Amino acid sequence: MDHPAPIPQPPGTSTAAPRLRDRLTIPVLASGGILMAVMQTVVVPLLPDLPRLTHASAATVSWMVTATLLSGAVLTPVLGRAGDMYGKRRVLTGALALMTVGSVMCALSSDIGVLIAARALQGAAASVVPLSISILRDELPPERRGSAVALMSSTVGIGAALGLPLAALVVQYADWHTMFWLTSALGALGVAATWWAVRESPVREPGRFDVLGALGLAAGLVCLLLGVSQGGQWGWGSPRVLGLFLAAAAVLALWWWQQLRAERPLVDLRLVTRPRVGLSHVAALLTGFAFYANSLVTAQLVQAPEATGYGLGLSIVATGLCLLPGGVTMLLFSPLSARISAARGPRVTLALGAAVIACGYAVRIADSRDLWMIILGATVVATGTTLAYSALPTLILRAVPAAQTASANGVNVLMRTIGQATSSAAVTAVLVHHTSPVAGVPLPTLHGYLLAFTMAGTIALAACAAALSIPADDTRRAEAATRGARDEALEGA
Repeated sequence: MDHPAPIPQPPGTSTAAPRLRDRLTIPVLASGGILMAVMQTVVVPLLPDLPRLTHASAATVSWMVTATLLSGAVLTPVLGRAGDMYGKRRVLTGALALMTVGSVMCALSSDIGVLIAARALQGAAASVVPLSISILRDELPPERRGSAVALMSSTVGIGAALGLPLAALVVQYADWHTMFWLTSALGALGVAATWWAVRESPVREPGRFDVLGALGLAAGLVCLLLGVSQGGQWGWGSPRVLGLFLAAAAVLALWWWQQLRAERPLVDLRLVTRPRVGLSHVAALLTGFAFYANSLVTAQLVQAPEATGYGLGLSIVATGLCLLPGGVTMLLFSPLSARISAARGPRVTLALGAAVIACGYAVRIADSRDLWMIILGATVVATGTTLAYSALPTLILRAVPAAQTASANGVNVLMRTIGQATSSAAVTAVLVHHTSPVAGVPLPTLHGYLLAFTMAGTIALAACAAALSIPADDTRRAEAATRGARDEALEGA
């Protein structure tokens, strides 16, 4: 495999960017991550009203969420590989531009077909975080890298916590297209700021793009995630869902075989199967499952009518505000997670984060009737998610070559996405099977919610076990031994 080749500077240009641009690199990249999460979240408050607004069925409207999920899962590893090969800033700017174009399309149309296509375009933004983390590795000195990567990882939760109340306010007090005009303006600003403030990374891995591998991965993931996301609606034992799962298994098996034989594969499977990388991906999948259940269940629980005996009957705006403390906590705790990783190693941070998530669900099981306990439990889960999500990219950065950081982190984000999709399907299945009629309408029981919390907490403990199974960082131990030997030699002298 060729070594990464630095890209020479154009004649007559300085090798150092202006100081202002250097200072803005981290804030601009972080704002892009937050904007991506906001863009994915803003459609949620609209879902109940979209059938009326678009003259489409509820099943069709649900594709506005499914399309973003599918395209994001497919494009994240593909764009990560493209960034490693053709330039991370270039691909990052393109992903933000596609997200912005999708938002403009949503702002201009009420046709459900156009809206679904636009949301699929916005799925490209899922690659923003792995590409940004790879840029931070290439551009920042080691002493600044840890905290920057931790902040970048936390932007997913921060944006989600901000997006829900923001969208609810816009939907409640303005025309729903206004929300997409607002995100379009923010997206255009993000594209311009990224192009101006972020330098192109000099680290690349030249070669021919694996088109066949990209198509195979896309087909396999679409079959898998479509079956997972639509299983509850179509029936888990229906021919369509079973056919999708069988097709996913067959296509992904052929894709795996092709990747092992490709000269320059889309995903380096030999690297993925190394314990330090593979177990990090397993932990990402399990953590994504545990994290997503928190926001999904909390939103439904607090909006349930008071007649259920446990619901609080809160509005969408109030529901978003309940999740806001979790987003603030993620912002505040990201520097702490970087310090823990620097002192104890990222696998310890990941294990600690997963254990904290499990503790948060224990709080939810203990009391899910009082609002302050609900907010406390959700915030504890968000705190654990901050620790875990900030540790995952650091583990990947230390385990893979510099020229493959974007594609490797793209696969890690893909595993989180699969975990979140599986979490949504599993939680929905649990709640659907534990309902009771309230005013003639079947609603989930409190027992169903408690089972969902138990399931998510158990998965979090499994993520903790996977984290502890990750081999120690041999590089860090070797560096520590070298420093120790050097210190002893100096003392002897």
